[in-house]
Amino acid sequence: MALPPGKDRERWGIPAMSADEVLVLEKEIDECEALLEPLREFILPGGVPAGALLHLARTVCRRAERYCVALSHKEEIDALILTYLNRLSDLCFVLARYVNHLSHKPESHPTFGKR
Repeated sequence: MALPPGKDRERWGIPAMSADEVLVLEKEIDECEALLEPLREFILPGGVPAGALLHLARTVCRRAERYCVALSHKEEIDALILTYLNRLSDLCFVLARYVNHLSHKPESHPTFGKR
């Protein structure tokens, strides 16, 4: 629920969310991942500008998810919203990898002390 209990969703123009919307995100994730090499190591955000912006969008989605989790400790939150935000951030991550792959930009891996 994006509104406090008793508020009219239609009056504020806030559409209801359904589990089908989460399934659409999961389908997109699966389709993109099928075209990519499996991850074997942590990767750093970046790449071509579109890829870097998708990594940035992922962080914004994760932040929204954390805020919603914190809010859920004080107010009733539809669990579907949390699931949607989680899957949306995962889609942004996979799309960033996909865009960089299409641009032939290799993924960056941290060195973790390697010289």
